[in-house]
Amino acid sequence: MDLFDVYSLFDVTPVKARGTRLWDDKGQEYLDLYGGHAVISVGHCHPRYVEAVSDQLGRIGFYSNSVRNPLQEELAARIGELSGLGDYSLFLVNSGAEANENALKLASFHTGKDRIVAFEGAFHGRTSGAVAVTDNPRIRSPFNSCHKVSFVPLDDIAAVEAEIARGDVAGVIIEGIQGVGGIRIPGDGFLRELRDLTLRTGTVLILDEIQSGYGRTGRFFAHQWAGIRPDLVTMAKGMANGFPIGGVLVSPAFKAVKGMLGTTFGGNYLAMAAALAVAGIITDEGLVQNAAEVGEYLMSRIPSSPRIREVRGRGLMIGLEFNEPVAPLRSSLLFGKHIFTGVSGKDMIRLLPPLVLTKEDADIFIDALEDLL
Repeated sequence: MDLFDVYSLFDVTPVKARGTRLWDDKGQEYLDLYGGHAVISVGHCHPRYVEAVSDQLGRIGFYSNSVRNPLQEELAARIGELSGLGDYSLFLVNSGAEANENALKLASFHTGKDRIVAFEGAFHGRTSGAVAVTDNPRIRSPFNSCHKVSFVPLDDIAAVEAEIARGDVAGVIIEGIQGVGGIRIPGDGFLRELRDLTLRTGTVLILDEIQSGYGRTGRFFAHQWAGIRPDLVTMAKGMANGFPIGGVLVSPAFKAVKGMLGTTFGGNYLAMAAALAVAGIITDEGLVQNAAEVGEYLMSRIPSSPRIREVRGRGLMIGLEFNEPVAPLRSSLLFGKHIFTGVSGKDMIRLLPPLVLTKEDADIFIDALEDLL
């Protein structure tokens, strides 16, 4: 049996990792500036993380959510402390797409309405509702088209207001920073206007922090740069450093009804052990502040070049937009300089490294980039 052909694969087979480094099956070392698509938050194989998951597996790995799991309650308290949203509730799932599915469902339950406003360039996942609010018709099937969604330009408050005025909008979903869409940062002023508008009209505001959250931008959530409190916040990726997990933070305005939401694997013991280890490491090692400082340093050192159109980002979520296709450059970085990077579209190099990245690691990338330019 073959694997279903989904991704274009580089001819690299990682077999070992530690911190910001990977090694392939030939013993070659690589600097990881992509973190497995923003998933590796506290570094590969952090000893404290490995110990926590291994210890939990030796005690109990899984039971259903029909019993009390104190680790879930502990994680909810830790996320409340880290995010400053201690009065919110936490619903645990297995992925970012699943988190967004449930947030969209909650918005519709809460308002009794059935349409969602999303933004041009958005990416929210590949499952039915999540892909319906993703601005990429190529990955939406006819089945996904049954959802009622309107796409408007980012930072255009008048366009959002016009859609809400139609009277059937349950919620607005927006990324803290658009990742797949090209490291597009919503204006802080726009986010504040959007929060005011949604509060005034009784519309649910959903902040998708799946890629931009968990300390990556130098705040725990990217929307906190604007000083707002959304109704629902979705998260995943960096929560458990590679163990599948996702979550929805639900504001106190929402009433829980038993049976409204459910999950089999969400909040399992191993995921909780992994997520608690990550929360502890982020706190004890000051990784949110490190992301802010090292990200600012890295961006300040990117060389000026006529080949680079713009550099965008916050913290360790950075995009280098080029005036040319970046596939050859990314390949040269990987195979010539042994550095993992990501892309966004055809013209952007995307950097989403572990939050333990050092200035010395950043210098390695800058030197390699200068050489290639």
